Amino acid sequence: MTDTPHFPLAAVVGADALKLALCLAAIDPKIGGVLIEGPRGMAKSTLARGLADLLASGQFVTLPLGATEERLVGTLDLDAALGQGRAQFSPGVLAKADGGVLYVDEVNLLPDHLVDLLLDVAASGTNLIERDGISHRHSARFVLIGTMNPEEGELRPQLLDRFGLNVALDGHTAPAERGQIIRRRLDFDSDPAAFCAEWEPAQQRLRERCQQARTCLLQIPLDDTALAQITERCFAAGVDGLRADLVWLRAARAHAAWRGAQAIADEDIDAVAEFALRHRRREHTAPAPAPTQAPTQAPTSNPNETSQSREGQGQWGDLPARALPTGARRDVPSWPKKP
Repeated sequence: MTDTPHFPLAAVVGADALKLALCLAAIDPKIGGVLIEGPRGMAKSTLARGLADLLASGQFVTLPLGATEERLVGTLDLDAALGQGRAQFSPGVLAKADGGVLYVDEVNLLPDHLVDLLLDVAASGTNLIERDGISHRHSARFVLIGTMNPEEGELRPQLLDRFGLNVALDGHTAPAERGQIIRRRLDFDSDPAAFCAEWEPAQQRLRERCQQARTCLLQIPLDDTALAQITERCFAAGVDGLRADLVWLRAARAHAAWRGAQAIADEDIDAVAEFALRHRRREHTAPAPAPTQAPTQAPTSNPNETSQSREGQGQWGDLPARALPTGARRDVPSWPKKP
């Protein structure tokens, strides 16, 4: 992580739902991270970077879009292998992100096998490498944040479900709020150090609140009453699998810790419902009507309807019309020429 100041999360205008989801992920990383959807220019990266300050380590690691599998999980240290003749592990991005935030911009453009590997490690908290004559295991506990613009391509449903929470940003911001956002951004760009110092008290309160929530998180039980309500609502939403139930229950407990409560309440379940269900809810469509039985006899054709249906389609395949009698033939008189 560099010493370059980043925009404080407490200074972000609006995006309250996303800020809440990020705080919940910081309180309980086992939720599975947050997938942020939204159009360009919605400060998705700014919000993700602001989350790092809420964690104990403050580590923020970005996975490049063109990263290889070796860059992600780690590989053999060639210098040690060639110079000293011994196998030594060279850590990758997952090892550097341990204890902090792993940020993947445009995750929908990342190769599927890398996304699948990334989500597996994020769920287990351990990275196991067995290749090139080495076997190495290390801790990889981080908060996974992914961003994507749906206009540039969708994420496969199998991978979409692996993200714990999902938040969509609306690109239509009110003029007054837009002006406030631009003003704060200009103030930050003109003097980042002074801007961060101005917002440090609010950022410190947000940091302490997340730390207190992490402390009392394990003291809040995952009670059966809350679980029964969540499972019924997941069933009514038609979600596939059981990951939604588990994520929803963990997020509700994290929200209760965020409030400073001692147990999960209905307001905690309702507050995180859309985060857990938005990308897992299955749309129900009405069944298609049964096809009608074909008639046993061909309907009689109407000549008028036939001529209307053929109008504008040419006369391909038609026989020439028959000659009709027009009466007696008259001879054209021969007039004398002028002298």
